[in-house]
Amino acid sequence: MLINIDRQSTKDHIYQQIYREIKNTILENKLSPSEKLPSKRGLAKELGVSINSVTNAYEQLLAEGYIYTVERKGYYVEDIKQFMSPQELSVRPDFPEDLKEKAMDDQDGWISLSHISTDISMFPFNEWIKCEKMAIKYHAEELSEVSHPQGPYLVRQTIARLIAVSRGVICEPEQVIIGPGTQPLLWQIMNMLPLSITTAIENPGYSRLYQQLKDTNHHVIPIPLDEKGIDMNRVEELNPNLLIITPSHQFPTGIIMPISKRLEILNWTVNHKHTYIVEDDYDSEFKYGTDNIPSLQSLDRHQRVIYTGTFSKTIMSGLRISYFVLPPDLLREYRRKYSNWIQGSNALSLYTLHYFIESGEYTKHIKRMNNSYEQKRELLVKELQSRFKKDIYINDIRAGLHFLAEFKTNHTYEDVSEKAIQKKLEIYPLTRFMLDGQLVGTDKIVLVIGFASIASEEIPEAVQRLYEIFYEDEKGSSRL
Repeated sequence: MLINIDRQSTKDHIYQQIYREIKNTILENKLSPSEKLPSKRGLAKELGVSINSVTNAYEQLLAEGYIYTVERKGYYVEDIKQFMSPQELSVRPDFPEDLKEKAMDDQDGWISLSHISTDISMFPFNEWIKCEKMAIKYHAEELSEVSHPQGPYLVRQTIARLIAVSRGVICEPEQVIIGPGTQPLLWQIMNMLPLSITTAIENPGYSRLYQQLKDTNHHVIPIPLDEKGIDMNRVEELNPNLLIITPSHQFPTGIIMPISKRLEILNWTVNHKHTYIVEDDYDSEFKYGTDNIPSLQSLDRHQRVIYTGTFSKTIMSGLRISYFVLPPDLLREYRRKYSNWIQGSNALSLYTLHYFIESGEYTKHIKRMNNSYEQKRELLVKELQSRFKKDIYINDIRAGLHFLAEFKTNHTYEDVSEKAIQKKLEIYPLTRFMLDGQLVGTDKIVLVIGFASIASEEIPEAVQRLYEIFYEDEKGSSRL
């Protein structure tokens, strides 16, 4: 064998060079199957290297299956079936252009009115780290094991107590299912149900959930809203098996469902067997000027409501901790189907969350953020009304982390979206959440305005950019 050794190389060790040279020789069919390789001592002497270098090279070739050994006889070449010609060995096809990801664009100068992001500038990271240390100290054994499919019982117990106090949810810890987000949890639930069922979802509503439901091949129908929430006339006409709603703060319109409609929905489920409601309580912790509204689940006496909540809005999106509360009959089916499921959430984060809640830091943080968000919300609403005057209508519902704003304009949604990019302003038009693709009128643009992640000092500049998007003329000057 002709083996070239570069003794000055700082890139590869000598054994790696020997390994590579022999491997290429085998792949190029320059060594026949079952042909014996030189002894380790012989090859080391021939190359002028240590026996250890040859031994390491042979062991790597043996581990990868290029050679085999016969006891007391030596090493031999494996019979490797060629899957490409020698000319193709060094050629790798180009990565498809449609699968390439673009690097993050320069974020300098951008201002966000996103409804997704939250403000972590006031998050008590020091207290969180203290809770994390407690989790490591007291749960080292649990952290080394695979958790319960539904999540650690201690954490489920803590979540059950929390939502009982804050949302009036009636449940046992056994009913809580923890997961890394609403989407994967909903996927589990949908995978338990027959494909023949009909699912209804609010329109406008969560486009991601809607697309996910369609991708699971379930029959899903968007249902429009009235001034109190989902249109119950359409619900009764359709009689879906699963109804997904956001009664405490409808997304994205912000409508808070009154008690009359809540009871109407619950009465409807009683009259239809095997019918369930998914109550998505995604940001109910944030109410301004009034107390929190009890959950729909707290009124349910027939165990038809699947309650779902998340810590993405209250702590941070990257934490990825959400949960479902299942009625007993669905819990029984869940355990039958997912008894071997590996819990998807990070166990250290779950135990840290437990201590964060139990120490009272979570409640303190919610109160702190409620005050901060309320101030930013009021400032943003005031600034918008002052700048746009009669050309704006704000659906002023004092809850959650976003609101709807209607702008009188002759611009199209495409125009506004394109100009927003030019102005480096992140906005979300309502059309993004129209599940049936219908436009929202021809003389107005409706935006979902989020205020959680924007800094208070950025609000005047954000409103100015928004004004320029609608009213800047072709010469680049704004109409005053």
